[in-house]
Amino acid sequence: MNYFEDKTIRNLVAKDKNLDKGEYENCIFENSDLSNSDLSEIVFSDCTFKVCNLSLATLKKSAFRNVKFRDCKMLGLHFEECNQFGLELEFESCILNHTSFFNIKINNANFKNSTLIETDFTECILTKSIFENCNLSGAKFENTNLEHSDFRTSFSYKIDPEINLVSKAKFSFPGILGLLHKYDIHIE
Repeated sequence: MNYFEDKTIRNLVAKDKNLDKGEYENCIFENSDLSNSDLSEIVFSDCTFKVCNLSLATLKKSAFRNVKFRDCKMLGLHFEECNQFGLELEFESCILNHTSFFNIKINNANFKNSTLIETDFTECILTKSIFENCNLSGAKFENTNLEHSDFRTSFSYKIDPEINLVSKAKFSFPGILGLLHKYDIHIE
């Protein structure tokens, strides 16, 4: 297996050249287009992706251990296909629309200034996660553990407290209306 450490990879276009299989540790990926690429079985540890497009990339058995994404486009990814061991993710100013985190455990995840339209968090464990200034319109929360998570600055979410664990989670007004949506009540 190839091993890459402390490298900066810039302007990679996956249709011209695929990312080499192996393990990437403490690497930075900048201004790269990895959309529709096959990232299966690649290990990313302590890596950062900046201004990259990873939309519709294949993530089967990929590992993301302490990985940060900044200003990335990440449409339609299936994180449930990843290697779950050591999974630790942070997103800032990313577009994660139609992405799936189905049935995975990502405690302490950070989502900041990101768009998560119609993202699937069904059966996900997201305890102590932070959703800071995120658009969660149409995001799906069913049997999701959101205990101790922070939604105070996020908006457009609909979370049913009867089918999700929300103990000690933080919400603010008017976002809290997203907890009451199913009752079709009007609050003035």
